[in-house]
Amino acid sequence: MSTDYYQVLGVSRDASAEQIKKAYRRLAMKYHPDVADTPDAADKFKQIGEAYEVLHDPHKRSVYDRGGDPLGNATGGFGGFGGGAFDFTNLVDAMFGAQASSRGPRSRTRRGQDALVRLNLTLAEAAFGVTKPLRVDTAVVCPKCNGGGANPGSSPVTCTTCHGQGEVTQIQRSFLGDIRTSQTCPACRGYGTVIPDPCGECSGEGRVRSSRTINVKIPAGVNTGNRIHLDSQGEVGPGGGPAGDLYVELTVAGHDTFRRNGDDLEVVVKVPMAAAALGTEVEIATLEAEREDLAAEQGTVSVTIPAGTQSGTRVAVPGRGVPKLRGGGRGELGVTLLVQTPIKLDDEQRELLRQFAELRDESRPEVAAAKHKGGVLGWLKEAFS
Repeated sequence: MSTDYYQVLGVSRDASAEQIKKAYRRLAMKYHPDVADTPDAADKFKQIGEAYEVLHDPHKRSVYDRGGDPLGNATGGFGGFGGGAFDFTNLVDAMFGAQASSRGPRSRTRRGQDALVRLNLTLAEAAFGVTKPLRVDTAVVCPKCNGGGANPGSSPVTCTTCHGQGEVTQIQRSFLGDIRTSQTCPACRGYGTVIPDPCGECSGEGRVRSSRTINVKIPAGVNTGNRIHLDSQGEVGPGGGPAGDLYVELTVAGHDTFRRNGDDLEVVVKVPMAAAALGTEVEIATLEAEREDLAAEQGTVSVTIPAGTQSGTRVAVPGRGVPKLRGGGRGELGVTLLVQTPIKLDDEQRELLRQFAELRDESRPEVAAAKHKGGVLGWLKEAFS
């Protein structure tokens, strides 16, 4: 075979069925045309599906490992006996007296693929939870044929080539005797039935692409990278089969005022110099102020500023941060105080400040460089802490 299916899925040749399944689901999510934006995503997704179809089926995998064509498009291995080529697997079966047992027709109905979509949230929506409408473009059951694949009034009929078995058997003569080989029926592609009058809406697929809107409940405390799992909300499978799952990946936008640090919120508040020196109490707007379901007074918190507060002082307000996603409680609101020195002064204010400086002997103060530890990096850390 020209294609190395093991390399396509990134697994070793002795990989277990579970390892193959996990590798397929991971790559299918990555290269699904609805998610990936690379130009070769569709071809890659198709190749991944073909590799999984071969390797997850023990019979097809056995044929592939022996150098044959597991999809039945051509015969591989040895050739020449009796005027026809045959697969090496069939030769081994004949030598040991085994015959390929019919697995019967395969179902047209299969489970659909999982889907991944992304949803943007504001900081308030992520912190307190929200139910948001989400528009998704996925495969749904064909409304005309209801998943059957045939036009209304008609139905699939038994394949006349394989008589409903899904496989055809050939007998070849060789020096070993008659050798039976079985392969997927080329007329019905292994289904055992054919659709003489395919549905004009879905071309016999049993599903169509459609946009729909679903309401997604976002729990309080989520953050960028969290995913919401919606069971059976993904793509409907071929033949109107069960839908796959839908995964909603969340992205939380930045905020103009608040900065999130885990479950804590950080905010910087400007305080006048006199208020910082004398001490005061101020009302600060919290993130709850953006909630429409709360009264205005519930969107503020009272913060005490101690006398002599220096610029950069952080005051912690417990229980006013982000609700914890797992477990009860909330983080804290960290209020960093930025003391402002007045810039524009009138004559009276300037005179008062001059008198104040004289009382404190600060008219011509002596200053000294502050000592620090840790070199330049330590100095920067102390300066901005």
